[in-house]
Amino acid sequence: MTSATASKLTAQLDRLSKARPGKYRVVTCYLKLEPRDRARGKYLIKMKNRIKVIENALPTLELSRQVVDAIHDDLGRLHAFLKKTSNLPSTQGVAVFLCKPIGLFEVVPLPRVFRSRLAVDRTPLVRELAAMQEEIGRILTVLLDRTSARLFEVTAFGVTEIASIRADSTRGHKFRSVRGDSLSGGGKFSTGRQSMGGFGERTYNNRIRHEKQRHYEFVSRKLFTVNQRQPANGIVLAGIGTTAGAIEPFLHPYVADRVIGKLKLSPKQAKPAEVHAATLELREAYERDSERALVTEMDAALGEGWAVNGIRDTLKALARGQVRTLLVNAEASEPGFRCADSGAMVLLPRECRGHGEPIPILDVVDDAIEEALHQRIPVDVIHEPKAREQVDGIAGLLRFR
Repeated sequence: MTSATASKLTAQLDRLSKARPGKYRVVTCYLKLEPRDRARGKYLIKMKNRIKVIENALPTLELSRQVVDAIHDDLGRLHAFLKKTSNLPSTQGVAVFLCKPIGLFEVVPLPRVFRSRLAVDRTPLVRELAAMQEEIGRILTVLLDRTSARLFEVTAFGVTEIASIRADSTRGHKFRSVRGDSLSGGGKFSTGRQSMGGFGERTYNNRIRHEKQRHYEFVSRKLFTVNQRQPANGIVLAGIGTTAGAIEPFLHPYVADRVIGKLKLSPKQAKPAEVHAATLELREAYERDSERALVTEMDAALGEGWAVNGIRDTLKALARGQVRTLLVNAEASEPGFRCADSGAMVLLPRECRGHGEPIPILDVVDDAIEEALHQRIPVDVIHEPKAREQVDGIAGLLRFR
């Protein structure tokens, strides 16, 4: 993250954390803006549907007419803002926070969001925003060919080139075999000239190979040193053709374990913005593989009591502090209640018996994400279709039974 971006985000978080709506409510919107979401305005159709769901559910919240009118006003302002495509950032996600009575209208471009969601609450739901940088962390991307390398530090909100390396280059001319300048009586080349040509070619090729090896060894040491100072959440190798994989045999095992994939990018021509976008896209694909692995792990753990699957059971586990990792079906949504005394989330009012009055919640899945982030529990929203079908709303891997 650049210092300017970090300062801006810190200032926005500070403003949002100090927001005091009083009797009013804050509208929080997290919106996915990936290419497939932007195509034919799909993101807007989905958000319009979510707005309708919120508007239809408002009567259940038992709010005053003044507060409900303010929420309707903010939902209208949100729709008008999103409808104008020139308002949208170039990033793959955005968060918007609105509360007109206190003058709040904050827009935060994001490299990604867990899932598109819309919520109405007493405070801005900023935990996903605050967790974004920590969740993606710090990725090192190295672009290399046989004579040069560029090392980038990629975070959720920015990219910085931290090293540029040049190897010892070979001579500019190509090897040319030495031909005999006269023919022997049989019309053949001189044996002496042939020997010199073969020797020269071997020497040249050996020199090229040794220079590449020295270069890859140097880049590998540089990666190890940078990673040792501050361990990266992932390492990406990039180059043209098979070049990206050429450095792998030279990597220290500690560094090799952090490689999450390879990219095809030109070391000399790639711009930082391209490196940032391509790295985050690769990380997203890596996450899809991780999603499948997590769901497989959940299935195996269910029979042994080390996992729960389903909204009711997972909410209970969250309330007890059992959940180690929260898995969320990206398409899931379910209204529910929060018990006033214990703060536990439930699906039916009677489940709050003995824990205080049931307070209606528009979507317990969204609130489960917020609760998990509050407990500093990793949240994995499952988008991969087959894996997603196996998660019954929400599920959890447990830290104790």
